[in-house]
Amino acid sequence: MSIAIIHGIVLAFGLILPLGAQNVFVFQQGALQPRLYRALPVVITAAICDTLLIALAVIGVSVVVFTIPVLQIGLYIIGFCFLVYMGWSVWNTSSSSGDQEKQKLMSARKQILFACSVSLLNPHAILDTIGVIGTNSLQYSGAEKLAFTLACIIVSWLWFMGLALLGKMLGKLDTNGKWMNRINKASAVMIWLVALYIGYQLIV
Repeated sequence: MSIAIIHGIVLAFGLILPLGAQNVFVFQQGALQPRLYRALPVVITAAICDTLLIALAVIGVSVVVFTIPVLQIGLYIIGFCFLVYMGWSVWNTSSSSGDQEKQKLMSARKQILFACSVSLLNPHAILDTIGVIGTNSLQYSGAEKLAFTLACIIVSWLWFMGLALLGKMLGKLDTNGKWMNRINKASAVMIWLVALYIGYQLIV
């Protein structure tokens, strides 16, 4: 069982470490929110979405989505549109120190909605979960499969909590908002690149 746990931990870290729209958004909210607990909606939502995808990948249900062309195309279209809007919203987020108390921060509801979009409306992220975690889980059964699955899920939860905390630490150091404005722009560009790639997949 220990092999299955180590396998799950290493595999989950390998999938979650690359800088993507989901990681960037969690980090950004950790940095922008005045208190760390105010970023919990995005942390919990992202972790729950990953938990759902991992569970579906292990039991094989999520594969069904990509065997039905209409569902696949619909997912791509919705994902493209929402990521374009999300990029625009993040790009226009203000981080200047003078307006820190007055700026309109993202509400808990908006955090949850956006976190769901970058987690569940990114077909390539879903395919990675299905193709990598789902495939690797096939070598285990019973208690070992459960241990492998839980290891992947725990890594996901710890990672998002750590990202938000790291963002909060950077936000405190960035007293004039200069670096956070740059991070906001970089976050928006990252999200738009994901949207463009999804759009490209629709027309090829």
